[in-house]
Amino acid sequence: MRAEPRLRLARSEDLPAIMAMLADDILGREREGGADAAVADAFDEIARDPKSAIWVVELDGSVVGCAQLTCLPGLARRAMRRGLVESVRIASDRRGLGLGHWFMRALIEKAREAGCGVVQLTSDKRRTDAHRFYDRLGFVRSHEGFKLMLE
Repeated sequence: MRAEPRLRLARSEDLPAIMAMLADDILGREREGGADAAVADAFDEIARDPKSAIWVVELDGSVVGCAQLTCLPGLARRAMRRGLVESVRIASDRRGLGLGHWFMRALIEKAREAGCGVVQLTSDKRRTDAHRFYDRLGFVRSHEGFKLMLE
C-alpha cells in the first residue's frame, strides 16, 4: 500500500529539511545555507503574515516538498489577487512519483480559496526541467522577469 502525501503548513522544526531541499541542486548549492538564525527569523516573519505561508508535503512522516505561497492584492486586472508561488522543491529522492504535480495542484487550490484569480511564479532560466513541469501543469510563459539585487 502506497502512503498518501499530506499538505500542511510548515513548522519551525521543518527548517532543516526545507533548507536541504532548497540547496539540493546546482543553483541552490551556490546560494543557500543551512537553517541559521536569519532563516529562522524569516520563517517566523512569514508565519506571522496572514497573506503568506510556507507549505510542505509530508510523506511517510518525512517532509519531502516545500513551497511558499503569498497572496498579493493588486489594482490591475480589476483588483485581481495574485498567488505568487516561490521556492518550490520536491526532495530529489522522491521526484518522479507525481508529488510535484499533486503539490502544485494543492497550492493552486489554496490560492483559489484565498480569492486569487491567477497563480504566478518565476523559475531560473537554467531550470529547464522545471519549465517543462510547469508547462505540463498549464502555466503559460507570458512575461519576462527582471531582478535587481540590492546587496
